[in-house]
Order: sequence, then structure tokens, then C-alpha cells
Amino acid sequence: MNIALIGYGKMGKAVEKIARNRNHKIVLISTCTPDLTNLKEVNIAIEFSIPEAAFKNVKICLENNIPVVCGTTGWLDKLSEIKSLCQEKNGTFLYSSNFSIGVNLFFEINRIFAHIIAPYKEYEVSIEEKHHTEKKDTPSGTAITLAKAILNEGNQLVITSQRIEHVIGIHTIRYHSTIDDISLQHRANNREGFALGAVVAAEWVSKKKGIFSMKDVLGIGE
Repeated sequence: MNIALIGYGKMGKAVEKIARNRNHKIVLISTCTPDLTNLKEVNIAIEFSIPEAAFKNVKICLENNIPVVCGTTGWLDKLSEIKSLCQEKNGTFLYSSNFSIGVNLFFEINRIFAHIIAPYKEYEVSIEEKHHTEKKDTPSGTAITLAKAILNEGNQLVITSQRIEHVIGIHTIRYHSTIDDISLQHRANNREGFALGAVVAAEWVSKKKGIFSMKDVLGIGE
């Protein structure tokens, strides 16, 4: 594939390394918003920029018939507009708050467990997320995804966020009662899992039309 990397921070660089190792060609690297004149060779865009730029970046890609895989969080108030544009243009859009295969399995475990424990109201649930100090959005998109699955079962919860140097990402879900505690945790040891998942998603979706998520890529969940 000929890939455009939109956003060239730590994630963008990690995606570049994985993509090249899988024999893909990086034809465009943009730190923020891509120049329209440079999109002609692009088969697919992988977008990891900043919340303030993501909507515009994805919009430009869809308007130019370029499939886009987006992992930027913190802009989902405009997600419905992007989905409508994708349908209007018969385009390709794949979004995930986290592309790690392990995290997406964790999402599914969380969803199932939230459903199982929902009748037991003696448990209070909370989510704690920890990330590196350069992460812009709080709480993390991953924490929000986890929380939505829990809230869908009628539970209430509190999310706490910490920004700590050199922490890649830790998400812990705790169920507390006077009798016992139950914890579910995912800890990222490096960024390779996120980058690999994004490239695998791009490979999977590049010839498809529609709106997709990592659940579709992995064939899990509802």
C-alpha cells in the first residue's frame, strides 16, 4: 500500500516503522494537515495527529476519496459528521480509540463482565487510567470506550486520570464492595502493539467501503 501518515509524533513514527517492515510505502508524511496536492499517490491514510486537527484531516481524506484509519482521540463530538460524510461519499473510514489487539480484547472482556455483574448493585465501579505526560486528552479515549460499555449496563462510575513520565498506558477497572474487590487491567509495555494494530487495520480496510472499527477487523463483539 501507499500510505499517508498524518501526524508524525511518537505514534506516527511507530506506525512508519511497522508499515515499512511489512513492505508498505510511505508516500506522504504530514505533521498536521496534509497538502491536497500530495494526495494523488495515496492508497490509504493513517491519522494520528491532535484533537484540534483530526476532524479536518479526516474530512479532507474522505472528500478526496482516500480511505482513512484514524486513531486520534478527543474530537468525537464531530464523529457523526464524519460518518455522514463517509456515507455521502461512499468512502472508507475506520476509527478506534485504541488499535492494540490486546486492548480490543480487553474492551470485549470489559463489555461481557459489565453485563454479568450489572445485577449486583453492591459493587461500585471505577476506572483509573495512566499515560505519559504528552498525552493531550483527559480522560483517555480508551477509558471513555471502557466507560461507555459499563454505563450501557446502567452502572455509574468515576474515571481518574494521571499523567506520568514514561508511562505508555495503563487502564484499570475496579469493582469494589464491602466483601471483595475485582480488578481488570491492561498495561501497554510499548507502542508497537498500537502501531501494528493500525497497520493491520489499514491492510484489512483498504479495499472496503463503509464505516468500521477494530471489532470488524478482529471479528469480535456484537
